[in-house]
Amino acid sequence: MIGSELDAAGVRDPSLREAFRQCREINARDGKTFFLATRLLAPSQRPAVHALYGFARRADDILDDFDARGTELRAEQLQTLSTQLFNSLAENQPCDDPTLTAVVHTARKYDIKWDLFDDFLASMRMDLTVTDYPDRAALDRYMYGSAEVIGLQLLPILGTVGAREDAAPYAAALGKAFQLTNFIRDVDEDLSRGRVYLPADELAAHGVDRELLSWCQINRRTDPRVRRALMAQHAAARQVYAEARPGIEMLAPASRPCVAVAWTLYSEILKRIEEDDFQIFGQRATVGKGRRLIVAGGGLGRSWSARLRHRSR
Repeated sequence: MIGSELDAAGVRDPSLREAFRQCREINARDGKTFFLATRLLAPSQRPAVHALYGFARRADDILDDFDARGTELRAEQLQTLSTQLFNSLAENQPCDDPTLTAVVHTARKYDIKWDLFDDFLASMRMDLTVTDYPDRAALDRYMYGSAEVIGLQLLPILGTVGAREDAAPYAAALGKAFQLTNFIRDVDEDLSRGRVYLPADELAAHGVDRELLSWCQINRRTDPRVRRALMAQHAAARQVYAEARPGIEMLAPASRPCVAVAWTLYSEILKRIEEDDFQIFGQRATVGKGRRLIVAGGGLGRSWSARLRHRSR
């Protein structure tokens, strides 16, 4: 399967093919919902999407793996990753990191702006020292680099029916919606890393602070005040999904089923959280495999139809 995708994408060099293969493996292992959605793209598009995922995951692993590395070492590793990336982009320097090899090839092929990678890495650096966000504006600044730019990086690969600039705000909103979903679902896990990705002033409006969240984590139960705060965050995330939804029709027809499936499956995580009465401590809301396959199956039919229409022109 991966061989045919790389053939379709015009990737012939053996070392480059291996780099893309490793990125695909990372995506399949660590981003199951996202990987499932990529199966609805044309084979020629998939390697580039896997490369972007592999690079983002590479940075995440520096920051989030539970091990003995201190902040100073993580900062050094993140800076090394950044230096290698921009040396490869600007000076075509070879790199032993397969995720960098694949993402540099992708950035050049699709003319993805370099500053989007810089913005992404800037937000990743924030995770080294920032553990709380005082308000929505501060969180939005972080999410621009950590989530919105992912949507903007994907846009050239997905293609648009009109000007890319017109679709860009919707692509950014969709990346933001996905990350807001993760922030609500992963409060427990993020607390274990010493972080809270929900605006402190909005939590305080419901009588919630870090101490109360820690109590919920220890006791594996959601305090009523925390439930009310999560309900407000849930509503805010739903609004961002609504803002992003019209952008799907601005994409190239063959790419719409993939993004529509991702939109549906990620938004259904919010539904599961609500159905679980916001009991997010000690358990993680997921969309079951059966439901994922049903949604993806419908998208597959639409994807094939779109490709056939495109070939018949």
